[in-house]
Amino acid sequence: MEHFIDFDLKEFIATIGYIGVFAIVFAESGLLIGFFLPGDSLLFTAGVIAGSSKLQDTLGVELSYPILAIGCFIAAVSGDSVGYWFGKRVGRRLFQRKDSLFFKKKYLIQAEEMYHKHGGKIIVIARFIPIVRTFAPIVAGIGTMHYRRFISYNVFGGLLWAVGVVSMGYFLGDAADGYLLPIVAAIIIISVLPPVIHVLHDYLKERNAKAAEVTAIPDPDVEAS
Repeated sequence: MEHFIDFDLKEFIATIGYIGVFAIVFAESGLLIGFFLPGDSLLFTAGVIAGSSKLQDTLGVELSYPILAIGCFIAAVSGDSVGYWFGKRVGRRLFQRKDSLFFKKKYLIQAEEMYHKHGGKIIVIARFIPIVRTFAPIVAGIGTMHYRRFISYNVFGGLLWAVGVVSMGYFLGDAADGYLLPIVAAIIIISVLPPVIHVLHDYLKERNAKAAEVTAIPDPDVEAS
């Protein structure tokens, strides 16, 4: 794992170049097959390479910060838009079928209500959460979030995420090279932390609710006495 993050990712970026980086950002932003791709670490490491002439000489690659930042931004926004239209055109048809284990009409209703109230916030925050950022635009399309509203938050979120993470790596440049492993590991942990906390919060809330129900049940022996 350590070797993969610190060395292979840099070599991988050097091999795939701009087109490969843009394709991965595009796929992870809205294609179902892209949920497993390394978005945060990829953007940050690409930014570090762009900001380090030493790394570029070592890897034999030239990455321009403006091209990288603008290209990743366009790829992120367009990927989310494709995900949205996939959800709107294809996703809703899944819920027109008979209810099954995963596809139930009540999920569609819940998605519509959630995106009606908090859609913009979800689109922006989801950018920084692995896996969630892939499915968020698809669910927005399924939940019939208005595209004009969606695209405005899509652009804002794409700017913060794509340009922001690339810029962070770029401005650290050579300073981050020797600490690339712990920095990327920290980015991964921070990215995964919010959904873990959310799941844990829901679990504790459900457990406390069940405990309260058990406590509220009268003891028949006590009543009899």
